[in-house]
Amino acid sequence: MANQVVSVACETPQPARAGVVIIGGGIMGASIGFHLAAAGVSGVVVAERAELGSGSSAKPLGGVRATFSDPANVALGKRSLDAYKSFGEHFGADIGLREVGYLFLCRSEAEVLDCEAGVAVQNSFGANSRMISPAEAARLNPFLDPGALLAASYSPQDGYAEPARAVAAYTEAAKAAGAVFLTGTEVLEIERGAGVIRSVTTNRGTIRTDAVICAAGAWSRRVGRLAGVELPVTPVRRQIGITKKTGTYPEVPFTLDLSTTMYFHNCAEALLLGISNMEEPGFNRDFNFEWLAEFNAAARICAPSLVEPDLEYGWAGLYENTPDHNALIGASAELPGFFYATGFSGHGFLQAPAVGELIRDLYLGKESFMDPSTFSATRFRNEDESLVREVHII
Repeated sequence: MANQVVSVACETPQPARAGVVIIGGGIMGASIGFHLAAAGVSGVVVAERAELGSGSSAKPLGGVRATFSDPANVALGKRSLDAYKSFGEHFGADIGLREVGYLFLCRSEAEVLDCEAGVAVQNSFGANSRMISPAEAARLNPFLDPGALLAASYSPQDGYAEPARAVAAYTEAAKAAGAVFLTGTEVLEIERGAGVIRSVTTNRGTIRTDAVICAAGAWSRRVGRLAGVELPVTPVRRQIGITKKTGTYPEVPFTLDLSTTMYFHNCAEALLLGISNMEEPGFNRDFNFEWLAEFNAAARICAPSLVEPDLEYGWAGLYENTPDHNALIGASAELPGFFYATGFSGHGFLQAPAVGELIRDLYLGKESFMDPSTFSATRFRNEDESLVREVHII
């Protein structure tokens, strides 16, 4: 029931006025809310239609990495990775960060060349990635058949953490800095007048404001259209499975096969398994086992011992895909005061700290640590050469 509000009681009164309304209370909205409030912006309000972190952030583990091929993605990933590594110092929060590394498998010459180029870009930003042989890949991950590989890229500084803990830490820090978080609060209308934003109306009433930030994930196209801004975001169901806990699985890197999009890594005493190339647009988040056929076919190629895994449970969630599977980050040229951070296509958690900084600086009109223009939604109005070309997307 994707178009219905999940019934959530919110004890926090909705203010009549706000300096800025952030729509979406996942990791992106929480990060943006924190960065704005910590910078001294007054009247920061985060409106979430259900519970905080209950959309695309609602998963127990999320990869964190700087392993990309596009320089802008590497910049976002590396800065965010550094932020997550210092989370305990800055927020006093344990987000379950495990630096197990990322392992991208190459089974074609083209993939080898792409990963070699990517490693060079990553290391130019201070990463420690390297190309490794099939034998070394199998030593790092004994589930792999080295005979199926030509090479792999390995980035030992990467890993995974727990999104729910990060959302909670950002939320508490943002509240301490004066931000207001509203749950069970669906935005129904964005009123405009004389070419600017006038107010936001929710199921709880109207908030007068002249600034809105869309961080609504898979629901962002609808939010954009409320403001008359086109955000080409499509929800796509993704499913994963968790094996039974045996306590005997070796610790392995977060491993991804570029050819088939199969991926797997540890999850407590079990393994988390998935595959991403089943395109199922829509808001359906019901779990089933239909994806296993594709996973098994992929596993037979490079990880035969994982065929027909003994699964204990699984879940379905939503990717928020754009046409080039890269983020939308920017400010609307048509509607002053409308900002957006969405469409992360599966890598929103790992880029959230840096994106919080970018949106803060866009809102304040100041220069940031990088130029976000490559992620502008306007790139889809131009010819194909304006699109972001990213190899490391699963």
